[in-house]
Amino acid sequence: MINNQRDTFLKPDTSLAWVGEIDGLIQSSDIPMAPGARTEPRLASVLIPLFERDSEWHVLYIRRVENQRDRHSGQVAFPGGRRDPADTDAVATALREADEEIGLPGNHVRVLGSLDDYRTSSNYLVTPVVGVVPWPYAYKPQPSEVGRIFSIPLAWLADADNIELKERDIPAGSDRVSTKVIYFNRYDDELLWGATARMTVAFLHALHRDRIPGHK
Repeated sequence: MINNQRDTFLKPDTSLAWVGEIDGLIQSSDIPMAPGARTEPRLASVLIPLFERDSEWHVLYIRRVENQRDRHSGQVAFPGGRRDPADTDAVATALREADEEIGLPGNHVRVLGSLDDYRTSSNYLVTPVVGVVPWPYAYKPQPSEVGRIFSIPLAWLADADNIELKERDIPAGSDRVSTKVIYFNRYDDELLWGATARMTVAFLHALHRDRIPGHK
């Protein structure tokens, strides 16, 4: 359950019904995919970090550094990355990556559970892991990967006026396809869109259902 112990992430009068009502918001992939049309995906995990500040819940994000070899260069993301052979499960991957990217040891994260896997256009099968993290905290961005660590209030993310779907051509292997992509309005001059926006909406949907499925 989301509301375990003393956690109440949104005010009782906050309506998230729009998450399930807008066609195209809830998807399990960046792009439409036919069975067997693509190669086996690589496994990855991200951490969706939540913290409470001044009686308001926030979601923590990173902005990736500019890197010409990274197709997600400069984009807003969650801490995370590819699963290592030594990782016992998806949660272990998310916690290890958070430690490496933002200097947050796994024993400082209270894991709540995992969302459904999400397949990206870069052919990763990503498990979003939700956890409560400390605040204030001396986060340390890994300089070769993380350009900035920042947060967005959960109530702002839950406001339907701050989100829209746009048609966009995205890469799909050797092809490009047109699909609906989620964009949030800019917050603190940061643009949340694409796969990270989808996973954010998946988290909002879990809040709407008042549950996070147990991690695999």
